[in-house]
Amino acid sequence: MLLHAKESVRKMHSVAKNYFVSDLTHPPRSLTRASRHVVPFKARLSTQCSLEGRSVDQEIVIAMGSNVGDRVSTFNRALQLMKSSGVNITRHACLYETAPAYVTDQPRFLNSAIRGTTRLGPHELLKMLKEIEKGIGRTGGIRYGPRPIDLDILLYGNSEINSETLIVPHERIHERSFVLAPLVDLLGASGDDGIETSWHSLSKCSGGFFELWNKLGGESMIGTESIKRVLPVGDRLLDWCERTLVMGVLNLTPDSFSDGGKFQQVEAAISQAKLLISEGADIIDIGAQSTRPFAKRLSPNEELERLVPVLDVITKIPEMEGKLISVDTFYAEVASEAVKRGAHMINDVSGGQLDPRIFKVAAELGVPYVAMHMRGDPSTMQSEQNLQYDNVCKEVALELYTQVREAELSGIPLWRLVLDPGIGFSKKSGHNLEVIMGLESIRREMGKMSIGASHVPILLGPSRKRFLGEICNRANPVERDVATVAAVTAGILNGANIVRVHNAGYGADAAKVCDALRKGRSCKN
Repeated sequence: MLLHAKESVRKMHSVAKNYFVSDLTHPPRSLTRASRHVVPFKARLSTQCSLEGRSVDQEIVIAMGSNVGDRVSTFNRALQLMKSSGVNITRHACLYETAPAYVTDQPRFLNSAIRGTTRLGPHELLKMLKEIEKGIGRTGGIRYGPRPIDLDILLYGNSEINSETLIVPHERIHERSFVLAPLVDLLGASGDDGIETSWHSLSKCSGGFFELWNKLGGESMIGTESIKRVLPVGDRLLDWCERTLVMGVLNLTPDSFSDGGKFQQVEAAISQAKLLISEGADIIDIGAQSTRPFAKRLSPNEELERLVPVLDVITKIPEMEGKLISVDTFYAEVASEAVKRGAHMINDVSGGQLDPRIFKVAAELGVPYVAMHMRGDPSTMQSEQNLQYDNVCKEVALELYTQVREAELSGIPLWRLVLDPGIGFSKKSGHNLEVIMGLESIRREMGKMSIGASHVPILLGPSRKRFLGEICNRANPVERDVATVAAVTAGILNGANIVRVHNAGYGADAAKVCDALRKGRSCKN
């Protein structure tokens, strides 16, 4: 596992070495800097005759939009139909809820985009997309009016196409924030990639698509009524930039470092869940397997024996109305059963390393997936080898991005991913402090490879961890709640969107103060 992790890091360093450092904390400036690396490329006017029937893969970008019916389910269906019809999806943009344009008296839209490859010619691809739209239920209507699904070819290889039925690049890209935001997500911050260089030149703008996005307002628009990034979870769309979410910890284990054994009985567990909710928790994270250092690993069946009785009751209590349930597991089998019984999201401390099947399961379940950074497993994560870093924030970003790529290629869209840098996992005390203060640095490193990945929600879990006890000389984990507040506060002010805490009351108060401090500033994540 260690060798695999090291090899992944080596490969990601190789990919990233030619990327310049961008500053996504101030996106307009960074994207302008990125645009200066775009080398002009003479766009080629291609005809249907010369493009159709190509036998080589062409890189493409397809925009998605919907404002009728169950928009998220429609997107999921469209993705599956594209995959089964000749499109290999390699990247996803974030998910955006946007105000309608042109015809404004209609429901709000969901918008996103995918990047992939296909051997279909451009007009064959267009025909296939129209068939998908029709199969999903789109019929004729007023132009720019409501529609269950809209699939547009934004880019096709390095070609410029102008025929009676197809114009590529799409002629209205420059005026549509709901198109440019997802498109930019699919790019890296560098113009060194050959296909991206040609795409930027096709924008007909010296600064490429980055400059077009900035001209419309860029990141300053995100979080406004015009356009918001959202996370589909349960029956809602969460705008994680609106306020910090609090995840309350509910351990069902006898050996967790903080409160092991307290909540093994169903009644005690439900009482604790109610307390967490009353104190301000938005999410209850239920764990039936200890992941403390050197913890004994349970089988999936043993984990389910602890989890199911509590889960079956907690989903039915009135206090859970409007709240979310997360299952803390690295087993695909446990995740599947938990979601079937009412859990809304999967929190995997291994990021798919301990049970690679979990990616496919999470993709099929269609729920948010939290990928945490850890090297090895709980029995080896604090070994000397796994604690070696030259630059902890950079290496955490690179290793997390490897997990993002594996998750996306397994069918989990970027818009259902949450990233956790893994405080206390495979890290010394100093590393934990660097990560908490370096969340923006982690985002910047992500942005060198995928701007969209730099925007996903970050979950931070420093609660009662050993490093806080070392700093404050508190041997008893329960006495570390005040120190936890300090760590949570620093994390939120540096870009965390969800905080995982044992004391939800303290965590909620810290979040409220941090949100008040940030009020009036647009969310830059």
